[in-house]
Amino acid sequence: MPMIEGVTTKKLKVIPDERGFLMEMLRSDDEIFKQFGQVYLSVAYPGVVKGWHYHKKQTDNFTVVKGMLKVVLYDQREDSKTYGEINEFFIGELNPMLIVIPPLVVHGVTAVGPGPGYLVNCPTEVYNYESPDEYRIDPHGGEVPYDWNRKDG
Repeated sequence: MPMIEGVTTKKLKVIPDERGFLMEMLRSDDEIFKQFGQVYLSVAYPGVVKGWHYHKKQTDNFTVVKGMLKVVLYDQREDSKTYGEINEFFIGELNPMLIVIPPLVVHGVTAVGPGPGYLVNCPTEVYNYESPDEYRIDPHGGEVPYDWNRKDG
């Protein structure tokens, strides 16, 4: 499965000691860093799909800090080499990773496992309450060719 054009990932390093652990998520000297907009936490409960949505200006930087999430991306950009491609990532405590999601790439998440998934996003833009750069698509409406049902076996 090819990576969607413009999407990058960074395997995160967990540094444990007797006090606990530290995990860097995104640094300003990372090659993948663009700019800072804000940081927020989003929690997804089991059985709930948060998505689909996309941005026209904003790049997202997703990391899951508690639990596990399935993060699904869809390339709706007709001028992209990977137009129509789907990428699935299972990230969180068992697979610490940062996912960089460029503008116009549709994305959604759902918790996998028994508990919620805690996602930290460091987008490149601040949220504009009067004119949000947030465009939504029904997660079960068929516009995105993806089935959110769990796949056993």
